[in-house]
Amino acid sequence: MQLLNKPLFGGTGVALITPFKDGVIDFDAYGRVIEHVIQGEVDFLVPLGSTGESATLNEDEQRRALDFVIEKNNGRKAIVAGNFGGKNTRELSKKIANYNFDGIDGILSSSPEYSKPNQEGIYQHYMQLAESSSVPIIIYNVPSRTKSNIEWHTTVRLAEASKTFAGIKEASGDLIQATRIIKNRPEGFIVTSGDDEVALPMVAVGGEGVISVIANAFPREFSGMINFALQEDYVSARNWNYKTYDLHKWLYIEGNPVGIKSALQILGISGNDVRLPLCQMSDANYKRLEEVMLSIRTKQNGTATI
Repeated sequence: MQLLNKPLFGGTGVALITPFKDGVIDFDAYGRVIEHVIQGEVDFLVPLGSTGESATLNEDEQRRALDFVIEKNNGRKAIVAGNFGGKNTRELSKKIANYNFDGIDGILSSSPEYSKPNQEGIYQHYMQLAESSSVPIIIYNVPSRTKSNIEWHTTVRLAEASKTFAGIKEASGDLIQATRIIKNRPEGFIVTSGDDEVALPMVAVGGEGVISVIANAFPREFSGMINFALQEDYVSARNWNYKTYDLHKWLYIEGNPVGIKSALQILGISGNDVRLPLCQMSDANYKRLEEVMLSIRTKQNGTATI
């Protein structure tokens, strides 16, 4: 179910994993993941974010991975490159200014981590990125990783200051903050959820969608839920949300993308290798994840086949 007149970065974006095998990128598996999510009717692709383990990929690996996604996608979906966060404003601005964005529709940029800047520092950081960028920027607020929150008034201030900011991936988990952004944002500024568990309520208060982890494994189910919510059919949206809701605990119990990579291995799409300092999921949690996935597929298909 695809909706007409959906914004370019509205609906369901998928934060793509980066599959590994024997310590290197497994491009065969990467291709299967990309095809799986496209056939599952997601709206856009987000490679090389935190789910894509970009922090453990060098610049050459990031470029090769991104070029592969562009080639495999072949213009079917919008692409938002996720490898444009960082705490060094000057170096990140230089990278953005000199980057080849052919085939890329936008970038996702997390706020500076570790430094814990105040709100003015966050604002000035993003404004410098906007001056350097030839493509739209989606601001990424993820306090659980950066240890600093982009307050709602700073987000609105940025949205009003530059049209380069296409929207925000709001992953604070704070629906009050998200609602204040939605209420006060300028026209055309997208608010999308960065947390799968609160994606439905965020759309219900006026957001445009989600950049999802679970959609790597269950793209049709999750994008279906988002589309029902965007149509304000909340009864159907709730029912679709419940289909996969029990999975969230097990996908994150040992960190992201440890859980989603295990889910994709269970589905036979890719392996579950991760790079240190991440480790593969423990046997006990893997078994529980498999049981929950089997239950989902059994309810959907009337069979015991995942």
